[in-house]
Amino acid sequence: MEAVIQKISSDLGINIPKLIVKELSLREGLYVNVYGNGNRIIIDTVKPNVSFNLSDMMDQISENNIHRSIDTGAPTGNEIW
Repeated sequence: MEAVIQKISSDLGINIPKLIVKELSLREGLYVNVYGNGNRIIIDTVKPNVSFNLSDMMDQISENNIHRSIDTGAPTGNEIW
């Protein structure tokens, strides 16, 4: 499929045809690496560097997914609890 290179802000870009978007399950916000190889432009998807928010994770705890406490026995060292 042909695409036209267009000016986007101070960069250049192309629209990815819908058929390719669907075939490769592409979506907005997906991280990719873009590099040249000879006369080709290669676009590979990459796993994003995800950070977690403790408050958001704590909000997901419910009676159905909380772990029970485990008895590990009496202290055997210099524990302070």
